[in-house]
Amino acid sequence: MTTVTWVEVNEDSGFGVENLPYGVFSRPGELPRVGVAIGEHVLDLAELATAGLIEGRWFASGSLNAFMAAGRASWQANRTRLTELLTDESHRPQVEPHLIPLRDVELLRPIEVADYVDFYASEHHATNMGRMLRPGGDALLPNWKHLPVGYHGRSGTVFPSGTPIVRPSGQRRGESGPTFGPTLKLDIEAEVGFVAGVPSAPGHPVATGDFRDHIFGFTLVNDWSARDVQGWEGQPLGPFLAKSFATSISPWITPVAALEAARVAPPPQDPVPLPYLHCDEPWALDLDIEVLINGQTVSRPPFSTMYWTAPQQLAHATVNGASLRTGDLFASGTVSGPERLQRGCLMELTWNGREPVELADGTKRTFLEDGDTVILRATAPTPTGSRLALGEVVGTIVPATT
Repeated sequence: MTTVTWVEVNEDSGFGVENLPYGVFSRPGELPRVGVAIGEHVLDLAELATAGLIEGRWFASGSLNAFMAAGRASWQANRTRLTELLTDESHRPQVEPHLIPLRDVELLRPIEVADYVDFYASEHHATNMGRMLRPGGDALLPNWKHLPVGYHGRSGTVFPSGTPIVRPSGQRRGESGPTFGPTLKLDIEAEVGFVAGVPSAPGHPVATGDFRDHIFGFTLVNDWSARDVQGWEGQPLGPFLAKSFATSISPWITPVAALEAARVAPPPQDPVPLPYLHCDEPWALDLDIEVLINGQTVSRPPFSTMYWTAPQQLAHATVNGASLRTGDLFASGTVSGPERLQRGCLMELTWNGREPVELADGTKRTFLEDGDTVILRATAPTPTGSRLALGEVVGTIVPATT
């Protein structure tokens, strides 16, 4: 049974009072500000604060960063107060005027991204990629089960859901040398990210047990990839132009507190990680992800199968003393499960183009074509047995400009 709110909420919306994800929105002629999703509405937190109903010096802003920097006590106090306002009928006359239909607003990028790190945390994905790229060799490189492999991406090209994705150009391997032009292997990567709120001091690693004190919430991520560009440029330093052209995120940041019921035990880790990666709590998340191309579901990757968990990723990213900044975004890497239809990218789904995906209209895809629209969705369990939504990440491919 779901928690009762006086707001009309469709049972399948995923935006009940147990969720209350934060985002940034605007209306024509008005400045951006912070709100939370409830049913088919966004609750205007800036106006709630003006009315004296919540503590709100952070919410008349075009990003969540100021509120995220306020820390865990403020996050929890605001969540508790919003839950009270939305479940106690006596508050309805004061709160209801500040509910705005989602159809009447534009959802913007919710955070100012400081740094962006992308991991490679799925054993199934890493194994599949290794089998394709190193046939006859070891699927996993020797370090993979000892540390969360990752790389630093480009924060300036993290875009909100709905932003058109321009097909990137770059160098590709040719028979007699490199060629240049639009990528012929444009791909998706279904990922889950987490966002830093409270900074850390330089030289002071963040332990796995301190995850909740620094991390504000989770968001859905599509890390677009140009596989032919990646294959040529990636040696020896790894991803560069093949990844830096675009990363899309959900307009909603789901608080860590909303996902407590989704925590499950991760897959066994063998060998046992080094002590700084030890985690006293189960921190895999039981998230169901859905990947759609032109409206058709092509994959359902399970996030609970990820080998490395978010607290371990955070601990590794800071163990050398690198400091956290408010707005740092960490993405999981492609989420893939053990079954073919659980693979989170087209490189795996089509086995590098050898096994095309057939769509409902009879067309086939090895990689994305201009005009294709990709949608990522994800849901998670709540304490009462309902499911909350992490929002959608939508992107449509438009032709290259070079």
